Amino acid sequence: MSDRPDVPGELVDWRIKGVWWPGAPTPAADFAARRERLFDGPFTWPLLVLRESALERNVAALAEFTRSHGLLFAPHGKTSMAPALLRRQLEAGAWGITVATANQALAVRGFGVRRILLANQLLDPRVIRWAAEEMSADRGFDLLFYVDSPEGVAAVATAAEGWEGERFPGALIERGVPGGRTGARTRGQVLDLAHAVDAIPGAATAGVAGYEGPLSDADGVRGFLRDLRGDVEALLAQRGPGHGRPILTVGGSAWFDLVAEEIGGMVEALPILRSGAYLTHDDGLYRRMTPYNRLPEGGDALTGALELWAQVISAPEEGLAIAGMGRRDAGYDQDLPIPRVLRRADGTAVPADGVRVTKFDDQHAYLSVPAGLDVRPGDLMSFGISHPCTTFDKWRGIPVVDDADTVVDLIATYF
Repeated sequence: MSDRPDVPGELVDWRIKGVWWPGAPTPAADFAARRERLFDGPFTWPLLVLRESALERNVAALAEFTRSHGLLFAPHGKTSMAPALLRRQLEAGAWGITVATANQALAVRGFGVRRILLANQLLDPRVIRWAAEEMSADRGFDLLFYVDSPEGVAAVATAAEGWEGERFPGALIERGVPGGRTGARTRGQVLDLAHAVDAIPGAATAGVAGYEGPLSDADGVRGFLRDLRGDVEALLAQRGPGHGRPILTVGGSAWFDLVAEEIGGMVEALPILRSGAYLTHDDGLYRRMTPYNRLPEGGDALTGALELWAQVISAPEEGLAIAGMGRRDAGYDQDLPIPRVLRRADGTAVPADGVRVTKFDDQHAYLSVPAGLDVRPGDLMSFGISHPCTTFDKWRGIPVVDDADTVVDLIATYF
């Protein structure tokens, strides 16, 4: 397989939401080559688009951050599950791609990704064995996965039974935090699990993993990261020489500045960051939480690349308008969408200052409109989103537009 993800030959027809294409299916590449215009092309509303300039900016920002801080980068692919976007991240220097489930690992491998970090417990021996067989058939392929319990060790043992290949997926012992989600809670548990994995013929512990996201303050995050460093040092002492540098992987999108300070440039381990939401950023959760708010580059180093355009379909009373989008179109697990721009029927655009989404139905958004802003049926409004993952999974195809609102690509997603 290639080092770059393949982009499947997606077809554009009536199944691509927001694209008005009642005729014969056409390849996505041919559709993009038409350079359709966003506001007078074959589109209907609502429509989710990606802004090319914002994507380029975000990809470059984290590529430079990880390079300059001595971190390898395995961005979380679950954010988009879009092979064309994963390819951009790998071409910008990403070491591999992170996933959260076996199905995502299968899909990403199908795209042609050569290094997959499954940042979750994997207790299905069939999947571990499948990965071993893939690694045997393709010496350039590697898969890593988490173990945090004796049951996880047992799954490794079952998968390794009778295995005669030279290579086997690497187990990362996950360390968690009290009250958090997965992960062993003590160093003693980490070392016991590593010893148990290393005792399985053919298998081996590849390193230590953690997730600092459940922690709410910098001191807690620093303490956890230092615990992980201590786990790596203890693992090295337990195993002795001759095992190579273990991996230490951490990461979310809220604390990568502290990750860089605490583990960037490690010599005793390979430090891997796993942030994913940076790719499209957002106008809510991650805009508030991004470490760039604390860094010299400033909070605008990343910018929201997802825009959901919806039509105002009713203005039934003063101060209230209804947009034709809802729970079927935008994620709302963190915040309701954030109004950005009002584009009137005559093509003029003004900031949607003061407009708020107050309620969501399946296909309707209730807008609180401030006095003095004239919002009429037929107007278009763009919305930023908060937490991109749960918006991506509602769209099978997403046009990419340049700053002149011309379509330059169509991104397919595979959830």
